[in-house]
Amino acid sequence: MGWALRPYGCFDAISEDCPPRGLTTGRYLPIIRAMRRKKGTLLPLEVSILQVGIDLAVRGASRFHGFMIAKEIKDREDARLLTAHGTLYKALDRLQKSGFLESDWEDPLLAAREGRPRRRLYHVTAAGEAALVEALKAPQTARQTALRERRPGMASV
Repeated sequence: MGWALRPYGCFDAISEDCPPRGLTTGRYLPIIRAMRRKKGTLLPLEVSILQVGIDLAVRGASRFHGFMIAKEIKDREDARLLTAHGTLYKALDRLQKSGFLESDWEDPLLAAREGRPRRRLYHVTAAGEAALVEALKAPQTARQTALRERRPGMASV
């Protein structure tokens, strides 16, 4: 048997003890697949963003920025879904890439007059409204399903 340097730090003789290339990926890939969500499903934070965006539009604010959404979610849900602003902005980006939100940058002169950085302003699209309706029709959210899988004896969350 010859010695070989294997990927992922496996340094051993070429044998059963040191799996050939690709088996490590096979060992972890089922875990990664289980963590992926189904296409078209929304996370609870994404549902909240769409709900708040639509509510703001009804109240007259057709466009909103990230901090405004964060404040609204915090006021409504006591920040249970919002763990960090990075979480919010990643969710906004996912929603935008899915076509549920559209965004553009505000006028730089307005931001300069107010002495602050420019804001990215979002608005919910028709596709976002439809996705929210579908998400609210679903019997349970992805979070409830995940919690139930972790605690099999739970009937509801």
